[in-house]
Amino acid sequence: MRRYPSDITDEQWAVVREALPVPAWLEGRGGQPEGYCHRQMLDAVFYVTDNGIKWRALPADFPPWDRVYAYFRRWRDQGLAREFHDRLRGKVRESEGRSAEPTAAIIDSQSVKAAACVPAATRGYDGGKKINGRRRHVITDSLGLLLMVLVTAGNVTDRQAAYTLLPQLRSRFRKITLVWADGGYAGRLVSFARRTLQLTVQIVRRRDDMAGFVVLPRRWVVERTLGWLMRSRRLVRDFETLPASSETFIYFSLAMLMSRRLARRAVMPPAQQSRWTAAA
Repeated sequence: MRRYPSDITDEQWAVVREALPVPAWLEGRGGQPEGYCHRQMLDAVFYVTDNGIKWRALPADFPPWDRVYAYFRRWRDQGLAREFHDRLRGKVRESEGRSAEPTAAIIDSQSVKAAACVPAATRGYDGGKKINGRRRHVITDSLGLLLMVLVTAGNVTDRQAAYTLLPQLRSRFRKITLVWADGGYAGRLVSFARRTLQLTVQIVRRRDDMAGFVVLPRRWVVERTLGWLMRSRRLVRDFETLPASSETFIYFSLAMLMSRRLARRAVMPPAQQSRWTAAA
């Protein structure tokens, strides 16, 4: 019986279990079996992500908070959270009738306030948004699924972060040749990407005659993804000492969303599945 809205359902678990990284001890690479099952641990991490509580405030019916935090930390340090997220992303793309490997992407950023516990060395003032905190630089595919994320101090500009992100994007996703971006990425970055990375950065500009909120082509996809992140209370503000922890919570937040989407897809009648795939 489900205890909390963030708990993994049986339908979700059927999807999630196939995407879990293989433990090192099963492959003879050392270590020992977990003291708690993955489903219990993921339920606990999802609860923290969804509700934004302190680790020590985990309800008593979860495993001890220090064991859950050790699990989170291991998944952060060994890149397992990203691996888990990326496997789910491939499943979602295939369920929507797409290739697992994207060919185009959209880049944008989001500034959030930082809590008092965030060190001064990893926070900064975003003069455009008037926010003292951190900035999340993300690249998504054309469905809004996350491809890359980099959390920096708030004073790191879009172009500065893109010089780090785009080479990594090119090396990890060789089929991507086109990236849509807003005016903050215009300038030398465009020629750098074309000359050095063989990557076309196409600027989608907001016209001067536009007033109020306007849905801009392509850019709305990544902006929707940034909106998805704000559904998780742990991400409404940055509480993490390490930027890597912030990135890991982003992976877990979107893993929750994708696993629910895949679970709903699995129980759809075949006729409705066909209509959904055609619409995608």
